[in-house]
Amino acid sequence: RRQTGEVLVVVDVGNTNTVFGIYRGDDLVADFRLSTDTERTADEYGAMLLPLFGRSGIDPATASAVIVSSVVPPLNSTLSRLSTEFFGRPPLYVEPGIRTGMPIRYDNPAEVGADRIVNALAARARFGFPSVVVDLGTATNFDVLDREGRYVGGIIAPGVETSAEDLFRRAARLTKVDFTFPDRAIGANTRDCLRSGILLGAVGMIDTLVERIWEELGARGKCIATGGLAPLVAPRCRCIDHVEVGLTLEGLLLAERILRDRAGG
Repeated sequence: RRQTGEVLVVVDVGNTNTVFGIYRGDDLVADFRLSTDTERTADEYGAMLLPLFGRSGIDPATASAVIVSSVVPPLNSTLSRLSTEFFGRPPLYVEPGIRTGMPIRYDNPAEVGADRIVNALAARARFGFPSVVVDLGTATNFDVLDREGRYVGGIIAPGVETSAEDLFRRAARLTKVDFTFPDRAIGANTRDCLRSGILLGAVGMIDTLVERIWEELGARGKCIATGGLAPLVAPRCRCIDHVEVGLTLEGLLLAERILRDRAGG
C-alpha cells in the first residue's frame, strides 16, 4: 500500500478530452478534464493543471506513480515531459503486450486501444464476465469479455457527436441542435427530426448491437456504459445495466496495481 498522503495519477488521453484522475488509496479524490491538443506544450499543460491541483488541495509532488492510457501517440512525448517535470517521475504507459492477467484474443493485440484494455479490465474486476463495455466517446466502442473472462474483441462505431458534426458539416441547410431527447420519435420540425435521429438512433444502435453480442457469445452478462455521453444516452437503452463514467480511470488504477505487484512494489 502507498504511504499516507501519496497519490496515484491516472491519465486517460482520448481524441477529444484528456482526463487526469487522482487516487488516494481506492478513492478518486479529484479529476480534471482538459481538451486534447497535440499542439499544447508540457509547460502549458502544467500551467493549466497547477491551479486545479491547488484548488483541490493536492500537491503534485506527492504523486507516487503516473500511469497513462493514450490513443493519441503524438501527445505521448509531451505527457512524458509533463509527468517528469510536474510530478517528478516518468509515466507508465498502457501499451500492447502489457501483462494485466487478462487474456486478449484479438487477431493483432497491438491494434487494441489502451482505453479498451483498461475498460475491459475494470469491467472484469467489478462486474465479472461475460460482460460488455459501451464507451460513448469520440467513437462508440463495444468491448467484450467472454464467459472465460477473455477479451475477445468488440465493435467500433461512429460516436454520437462525431457523426452529428459530420452531418452538420456536409448538409448546408442543417444546423446544430442541442443534445436533448425529443418527446416523440416522429419529429414535426427539423430540430426534433435531428434530435430523434441522432439520439434515438444511437439508443437503437446500442440495443441492437449488444443483443447481437449476447447471441454470438451464447451467454448474457452485465453491460456497462462509460464515456462522456453515457449519462445522457445510457438510461434510454434497454441493454445497459450500469453507468460508470469513471470506468477508464478505475481500469488504470487496477492496471497500475497489477504491474506494481508484478514488479514487487
